[in-house]
Amino acid sequence: MRDKLNITAYHVVEEPMPLRTADKRREWMDELPERFAYRCLPLAIANQVGWEILNPTGFTARWNGKDGLDAISIKFDGQPSPLVGSHFGHGVLTFSLGYLFRTTKAHNLWVKGPANRPKDGIAPLEGVIETDWAPFTFTMNWQFTRKRLKVRFDKDEPIATVVPYPRHYLGKFDAVEKNLNEDAKLYAQYVQWRDDRLKFNEDLAKAGSAAAEKGWQRSYMKGEDNQGQTFAGHETKLKIRAFRRG
Repeated sequence: MRDKLNITAYHVVEEPMPLRTADKRREWMDELPERFAYRCLPLAIANQVGWEILNPTGFTARWNGKDGLDAISIKFDGQPSPLVGSHFGHGVLTFSLGYLFRTTKAHNLWVKGPANRPKDGIAPLEGVIETDWAPFTFTMNWQFTRKRLKVRFDKDEPIATVVPYPRHYLGKFDAVEKNLNEDAKLYAQYVQWRDDRLKFNEDLAKAGSAAAEKGWQRSYMKGEDNQGQTFAGHETKLKIRAFRRG
C-alpha cells in the first residue's frame, strides 16, 4: 500500500508567515490588454503550483554593494519583523519562515520564488530540502542584483513557494535525443500544427478574417489535438488543498 501523501507545516514561532495555496492571478497579467497572458495555459498553471508563503509586513530594502551583514538597510512600514533581515551578507536578504516542514517519506521540498513574479533588482534563490527526515528549519533568500536600489516588498506579497518533489525522480528518466521524423505519426501531427499555426498568424493580420475574429487558438487550452481529440486528465486549473489546523 502506498504512503498517503502529506505535508505538514509545524509552527516554530508564535506568528509564522501566512500560508496559502498558490494564486493564479498576477498583477502584470491583469494589466495586459484583455488579460491575454492568461491564455497561455502553461503560464497560468505554473502560477498555481504549490503553496505560497506571504510576507508578514511591508518594507523597503536597499543593498549598498558591500559584503557585510550591515550592507542591507531595511525600512519597515510599522513594527519591524524578526522574520526579515540580513543573515548571510553579500547582498542576500533573508526571510525566516517560522515553520519546520515535514513531507511524506522520500519526498523533498522544492523551495523557490513565486512563479512569474519578476522583481527589479533582486532575485529569489531556490533550494531542495529533504524534509521527510531533517528536524531543521530553513530560510528563503533573495539575492540583490543591483546596488543602491530600493526594493519594495508589500504586506502579504508572496516571497516563497514550496512544492513537494519525489526524491530520485529525475534519475528515473532515460533522457534521449532523436530526430522528429523518426516518429512518423508525431512528425505528421507536428507538421500539421506548425502549418496551421503559421497560417493562423498570417491571417490574424488580415482585417475581417476568421483568425482575426477568433483572436487566438484554443487547442492546447481545451486539451485538443489536430484532429479534435481531447485528452482525459487535461488540466486548466489546479486543485490544491489549503493548509488546515491539525
